[in-house]
Amino acid sequence: MDTSRTLYAAFAAKIDAALAALEKEAVLPPHAPRHAVSVEPPRDPSHGDLATNAAMVLAKEAKTNPRALAERIVEKLAGDAAVTSAEIAGPGFINLRLAPDVWTAELQAIASLAADYGRSALGSGRTVNVEYVSANPTGPMHMGHCRGAVVGDALAALLEFAGHAVLREYYINDAGAQVQTLARSAHLRYREALGENIGEIPQGLYPGDYLVPVGQRLAQEFGPAYVAAPESEWLDLFRHRTVAAMMEMIRKDLALLGIHHDVFSSEAELQSAGKPEAAEAWLREQGLVYDGILEAPKGKTPEDWEPVELPLFRATRYGDDQDRPLRKSDGSWTYFGADLAYHMQKAENADELIDIWGADHAGTVKRIKAAVAALSEGRGRSIPFDVKLVQMVQLLRGGEPVKMSKRAGTFVTLADVVGEVGKDVVRFTMLTRKPEAQMDFDFAKVVEASKDNPVFYVQYAHARIRSTLRKALEQGVQPSDQLHLLGSDELELVKTAAQFPREVEAAAKAREPHRIAFYLYDLAAAFHAFWNMGNDDPEKRIILAHDAELTAARLFLATQIGQVIRNGLAILGVEAVEEL
Repeated sequence: MDTSRTLYAAFAAKIDAALAALEKEAVLPPHAPRHAVSVEPPRDPSHGDLATNAAMVLAKEAKTNPRALAERIVEKLAGDAAVTSAEIAGPGFINLRLAPDVWTAELQAIASLAADYGRSALGSGRTVNVEYVSANPTGPMHMGHCRGAVVGDALAALLEFAGHAVLREYYINDAGAQVQTLARSAHLRYREALGENIGEIPQGLYPGDYLVPVGQRLAQEFGPAYVAAPESEWLDLFRHRTVAAMMEMIRKDLALLGIHHDVFSSEAELQSAGKPEAAEAWLREQGLVYDGILEAPKGKTPEDWEPVELPLFRATRYGDDQDRPLRKSDGSWTYFGADLAYHMQKAENADELIDIWGADHAGTVKRIKAAVAALSEGRGRSIPFDVKLVQMVQLLRGGEPVKMSKRAGTFVTLADVVGEVGKDVVRFTMLTRKPEAQMDFDFAKVVEASKDNPVFYVQYAHARIRSTLRKALEQGVQPSDQLHLLGSDELELVKTAAQFPREVEAAAKAREPHRIAFYLYDLAAAFHAFWNMGNDDPEKRIILAHDAELTAARLFLATQIGQVIRNGLAILGVEAVEEL
């Protein structure tokens, strides 16, 4: 896509050309850094259509004051037919007002680019590994996993739209004590499937009914061979079979949300392949692992604590609070040791790493960031690494909390929620707040048909547009680009739509897909406000029985607003409905 065809990029290029001309005239020194120069809407729309901080940013380089430099920049822009006025505000900001045909040209650009409008080359094809969900494979997906799943998936789509190559990864934690407990729980259901009365599920095992079909499958495959066999004979076998069954269930649950990963990495396979040992050896070569004794726990020292020499990673060198052990006293890997090796593996096929974690993992962020920093230093290349922490969602029904407990088998499954309110409602709602903010999900409110429900409000704007186009078509009127007929009210709507490419790039740079949801709400609000003008003044309606040409132009406008809404919803993984 030619991004220069979108308005903000085009005017950024105009500003850049003006600055280049000032360099040639020696007003600016050669190669003055322009990376901090921005072109964006003014905070107050009454000040104009676009604002640039170019003079503020470069005045020091030019050895002059910002207003004086702003005057020279304004001189360069004054002859541009697209600029109707350029004013200097405050200490040196430049506010631009644009000619109407700039906005109608942007409307044409939306029509021409269609589903590619807003797409960016920002990522330059750099590969980003986005790891998200990574729930322990001990049962079906529940709503505790949902928010991180949606945030990660929307972020992956946003980064792709902004020009990155994206690897969507799921890390299967199948090497710890939890999956051994899962195997024992499945063995109990296996015995049940063979006719044994197992009674009440013992404390500490998984009681959920989702293991009943797993037990039945094991009974069909192995018969009574492992009913009375010692645990050592069946534990690994049942663990492997049960984890596979759980992952099959989890993939189906995620598919209900439209989520599909490119890579599923197994912790058990990572360890069996010797990746943690290789990571430890490599870090020792770099002088980043040493054998030492951890400090005693702060406060009252536990009676059973005793000093043990362990391999320690020099995490403090990279900003962590203390050096971290790679192994436990029994020689097995710590969570950190395994995670370190896993991130080294991910970095082999990516230029950048992003992890989506629950907020309860906040305490491990520093140590993993330290590990990736060491990896970057040792390999002589920067590997940007970001961790997005996602707060849990409180489920409500009519304002009353809905309890969930995975071990008790009474949790609310993701499948149940999607079945009740639909994929689109779940996905959009999860993006209506910043991921680090607390969120309530009330089953009544998320399906409410009101302005206060962002999902409905945005979907309704698109459905309204599609309904209007169908009605016009029935009357024999089709959209037409006689855009000179559009007035100031229509162009104000175009100005909101024209911000979409800029919002995409800003959201991608910040790694914040919720910005797209916020933008779509603003665009929907602008469209609804435009629509409501027709309720007060019949001449403002989109379809005018007495003026087919203006109707066609307004239909063209509405069509492109609908296109931008569809493009934004596609990033979020939400369908743009035809009717409500």
